[in-house]
Amino acid sequence: MNDLFEYWQLLLIPLFFGLGWAAARVDMRQVVLESRALPRSYFQGLNFLLNEQPDKAIDSFLEVAKVDSQTVELHFALGNLFRRRGETERAIRLHQNLIDRPDLEEEVRLHALSELGQNFLKAGLLDRAEEIFNKLSGTTFEMEAKRNLLEIYQVEKEWLKAIEIARELPDGVTQQQVAEFYCELAANEIMRSKPDSARGYIESAIQQNRKCVRASLLQGDLLLQEGKPEAAIEAWQRIEQQDPAYLALVAQRLLDTYRKLERRDEGIALLRGYLERYPSLDLLDVVYQLILEGEGTESAYRLVRDELQRNPTLLGLEKLMSARLPLAPPDVRGDVELAKTIIQGYTKRLSRYRCDNCGFKARQFYWRCPACGGWETYPPRRSEEFDQTL
Repeated sequence: MNDLFEYWQLLLIPLFFGLGWAAARVDMRQVVLESRALPRSYFQGLNFLLNEQPDKAIDSFLEVAKVDSQTVELHFALGNLFRRRGETERAIRLHQNLIDRPDLEEEVRLHALSELGQNFLKAGLLDRAEEIFNKLSGTTFEMEAKRNLLEIYQVEKEWLKAIEIARELPDGVTQQQVAEFYCELAANEIMRSKPDSARGYIESAIQQNRKCVRASLLQGDLLLQEGKPEAAIEAWQRIEQQDPAYLALVAQRLLDTYRKLERRDEGIALLRGYLERYPSLDLLDVVYQLILEGEGTESAYRLVRDELQRNPTLLGLEKLMSARLPLAPPDVRGDVELAKTIIQGYTKRLSRYRCDNCGFKARQFYWRCPACGGWETYPPRRSEEFDQTL
């Protein structure tokens, strides 16, 4: 019985082989037929890509898109490529032509409309982009459209609209970001001397993010504007519990307020304590000015020297040379001045803030990176300090 079973198995082998060969012939015939149906421009485009000639390849694929009305995916691919390359006008024309086709399926038309909105956004045509994204409400592209609307409202500084959209986007929008939107509103109201509305926005920011440093900073500014310097100092001091790295941003405010209250010694003690616990070049600058005014050049020099020994940096060395210059004997003062000038040449690129997200550098501190749009992505310390913590 076993021998008979094995015999029939052997007979089945050529049968299966023959069936596989026949199927392969059918598949190959189909492939050949489909390849013959493709325009010559398609193969020219592939050839240009293989020969690293992308511009010529794009022209060839555009020709394919013109002669074949079914190349929808090719339209999308080319449109996205144009947008990434910054050729927004070509991307707009391509997607607009796709939308204008009378035989286009509704879902494909909505996809093309979404792509067209992104083209307008990339081109800076925000009104036209907003109009298109609003049209996508209630469709399968609604959430993506709202994310783009959120970006538009941030660029246009329409913070109330941004907050409204953020509430409709449970994913991707953090409480930290929404708190920053409220802070933007509060800052505008403070500038316009509208304390009541500013106070309301600050409270909303704190409700969104209790560790929002900017809210405490603005609260102090508002209290100072209302003639309450002691309360302003208390608001700024809360930053130590929220994130002490940001104390450098309020150090100058604290200095000026203590001066107005004629409580310089108390201010010096507070800021020196901050500097000892949370070393910072910006904080050192403020404390240096306090010591220089209150205790004289020699004490200010010793402060910088001690801080440089604890945290050696080129920026600190430049500050040391500045502090040493008035104390230097006349015969070596020129050498100290020369050393200071040389060091300044090296420290110009180090005295900048750098975005954690994209690496963009700036001479001033930003709550929102002007390059990548990230919120609170700038550590409140200079590039040299940043590099030392990596």
